[in-house]
Amino acid sequence: MKIYLIAGEASGDLHASNLIKSLKRIYPDAEFRGWGGDMMQKAGMELVKHYRDTAVMGLINVILKLRSIGRNIQACRKDIENWKPDLMIFVDYPGFNLRIASYTKAAGIPNYYYIAPKVWASREKRVEKIKAYIDKIFAILPFEEKYFSKHGITVDYVGSPVVDALDNRTCKNESRASFIKRSGLQDKPMVALLAGSRHHEVTQILPFFIRIAEKYPQYQYVVAGVSVLDRSVYEHLLDGKDIKLVFDETYALLQHAEAAMVASGTATLETALLNVPQVVCYRLWGNNITQFVMNRIVKVPWVSLVNLIMEKEVVKELIQKKLTDEALQKEFENLMQQPAYRNKMLEEYHILHRIIGGPGASDKAAERISATFEVSLKG
Repeated sequence: MKIYLIAGEASGDLHASNLIKSLKRIYPDAEFRGWGGDMMQKAGMELVKHYRDTAVMGLINVILKLRSIGRNIQACRKDIENWKPDLMIFVDYPGFNLRIASYTKAAGIPNYYYIAPKVWASREKRVEKIKAYIDKIFAILPFEEKYFSKHGITVDYVGSPVVDALDNRTCKNESRASFIKRSGLQDKPMVALLAGSRHHEVTQILPFFIRIAEKYPQYQYVVAGVSVLDRSVYEHLLDGKDIKLVFDETYALLQHAEAAMVASGTATLETALLNVPQVVCYRLWGNNITQFVMNRIVKVPWVSLVNLIMEKEVVKELIQKKLTDEALQKEFENLMQQPAYRNKMLEEYHILHRIIGGPGASDKAAERISATFEVSLKG
């Protein structure tokens, strides 16, 4: 059994790695190869190319790097052609993955999608490509099953792998005192600063967080750094500030935080499932043309997974022009100084937990992938 996977960013790398571990329990002799990151490699996949060398974000960047993207697509197709996998598993990263899927579909290789493209939020025209190239979607968000079924796409909701990642976190039983000591932190109420995992996110969003931190020195502020970015990206912004930086400790940090300022993304759901009151912030990198295009194609009323799943505003979103120092300061004061406001958010989190369900998404996805593949062999 030869399984080829492609993931294009940190969260995809994490969840794909857990899927690989689950698939190994079903197919102990299976070989895994693909494009992804360190965690997929540690899980036993032969890594062809790291996502840090292929990720391109923003409309202008995509246009500028079309030749590079084209070369990567050709290289990936050639590698698949030479390796001859029995099965393809695509993990988010739609701009790249759907182009590969068109090739592998024509080659007769079963195509499965785990962590589907967020076409319900933007670029809905991609639904037709998904319908044409993908044999089955294994969805991780509750509302995706209805959405994709409506478009005639075979879909199976398997639960959220975020729950698995949180349940398996190594810091789960670590005390606050231990975390403070090993991280060199002060014994103050802690505020987590999650400014994203991409260079442009950190440089655009972290300065807003820093300016709030300077207004309220009674709290300990800690940036959740990601090792895929160079330390200098953070240190340049934090120079001379009383703000700590820890790398690849997001779950440990959130576990002991009183509140969090979070760049939109999977981190919003992780923060909520760890019961940390939060404000969601985002500012798209790029010029006015980029922002105009994005405003035209984004189709959902919210950007955070928390609000999308709950279908209402549970956490405040400060997006694009709404992200100002004044607006962020007001929301920060609500989180830190208004107990009733915090408690209401935590009550909504409790409902969110029930909707998402418990751990086991990775195992369930692996079992459903295996069952679907076995049926395809017979048919």
